[in-house]
Amino acid sequence: MRVLLIGFGVVGQSFAELVMSERAKLARDFGLKPKIVGVVDSKGAACSPEGIDILNALSSKRSAGSLDKLGGVYVPGMKGLEAIRETDCEVVVENTPTELTKGEPGLSHVRAAMREGRHVICTNKGPLALAMPALMELAHHNEVMFKFSGTVGGGTPVLDFAKKCLEGSEIRSLSGILNGTSNYILSKMSSEGSNMKDVLAEAQKLGYAEADPTYDVGGFDTACKLVIVSNYILGSSLSLKNVQIKGITEVTNERVDKAKAVGNTIKLIGRMEKKATVSPEEIPATHPLNVSGTFNAISFNTHPAGEITLVGKGAGGKETASSVIRDLIEIRRTFAR
Repeated sequence: MRVLLIGFGVVGQSFAELVMSERAKLARDFGLKPKIVGVVDSKGAACSPEGIDILNALSSKRSAGSLDKLGGVYVPGMKGLEAIRETDCEVVVENTPTELTKGEPGLSHVRAAMREGRHVICTNKGPLALAMPALMELAHHNEVMFKFSGTVGGGTPVLDFAKKCLEGSEIRSLSGILNGTSNYILSKMSSEGSNMKDVLAEAQKLGYAEADPTYDVGGFDTACKLVIVSNYILGSSLSLKNVQIKGITEVTNERVDKAKAVGNTIKLIGRMEKKATVSPEEIPATHPLNVSGTFNAISFNTHPAGEITLVGKGAGGKETASSVIRDLIEIRRTFAR
């Protein structure tokens, strides 16, 4: 299966490493033989029908910040749209950074790939948060698969769990802690009494938060994931504008201490019941959603089974890259059928 990889940051590089290290297992257990025939980053693209030398690509990116050490297969300045048009492949993996104003350039990449008849795996939340119903329709129209399990839960299979393991149950509503950075901050404020400014700086130092943490602490990342989960699992037709969003920036140590004094804790909860909301909520310390650190947790209110909660790591390069492999396996299985 020939793969064009757009975006060669942490997730893209982790995916390339997994393709190399798990090659024998993927072929033996799943009949999957992924070949990366193109890699695109912000400075250009390297494309070759024989496959890209992944070790050299990783070395070049990490030492020079670009793919120019790949020699003749590298074209400086080549954009993702051009690579999609000119590269023969079955699957396009879209890993560019999330952008929530227009969803670009990821949204254009996804649309172009589908129109070219390519299956798409997307770890970029922007296109789905802004235009998920339209993209699902476009994939159906062009008879291609659109997979995005890495957009929610990282390596934790939130979407597949709900679709496959809860099959036969009616999922009436859902709620969850869907952003590891915010959860890390609130956990530290509760357990150590630290103030938000100091914990945020620590989270940035550890790589849990970006230099601009607005998407995380402002609740927008949680809202994106809530849109994706609600549309995919509950069959809603939400976009980001339909979510009422309030982040954690106004959560004080005083509020955290008051909650703690009565056996509760403050968590940033994304909730889809009658409407979609994101806000800091006070929940019992014994509640299944009370996970610490960077963990994510999501509870499904089901009939007749009741509340079922899934907990796991919510982010990370290797974790999210594993979800891309999972999506590739599903595409391979569909081909086989």
